[in-house]
Order: sequence, then C-alpha cells, then structure tokens
Amino acid sequence: MSIDFDIAKKELLKLKEEYQTRIDKIEDHIQHPQDDLSEHWDDQAISYRQNDMRKTLLGEARQSLIYVENALSRIENGTYGECEVCGEDIEVKRLEALPYATLCMKHAE
Repeated sequence: MSIDFDIAKKELLKLKEEYQTRIDKIEDHIQHPQDDLSEHWDDQAISYRQNDMRKTLLGEARQSLIYVENALSRIENGTYGECEVCGEDIEVKRLEALPYATLCMKHAE
C-alpha cells in the first residue's frame, strides 16, 4: 500500500485548522480571562494554576502546528513519508495514525 498524498494533505490541513483554532481560543482566554479574581485568594490560586495549564496547552498546540506545517512542506518538496534517519518509507499505518511523523517505526523507538 502506498501513500495517497492528496488524502494526507487534506488530513494535515484539517489538523492545521484544528490546532490554529485551539491556539486562538487559548490565547483569547489567557488575554481575556473570564475569572473574577477580585474576591478570594483561593480563587486566585486556582486561576493561576489554570492559567499555567493553559500556557502549557498553548505551547503543545503551537508545537503540533509546527509539526503539521513541516509535514505539509515535505509533501510539497517530495520528501513526505520518508524517514529522516534512514530515508526508507515510513509505514502507511504510522502516517495514518500520526500524519506528521518523520521517523519510521524502527527509528521512532
């Protein structure tokens, strides 16, 4: 079975949109918190912890978006689906599960 680049590109574009939407929502919530911090210290502590968690999620979403954009670039330059270590084809099942994979199963372990 070989890679269907059109399907891979559609899936990656869909992921790109999902990650960008997630980033936009998290950034909006960080910039415009809906929490009222004026009342209790305990509430402020919880809000700070939640804000730290949002920042972590934001970082993860940004990194995932970079992975997706890099995969789209690999489609354009003809290297999508090639292991960055050995140059062999990445398994189709692996790309279906992780469309922005850069390593074959052997080198991913």
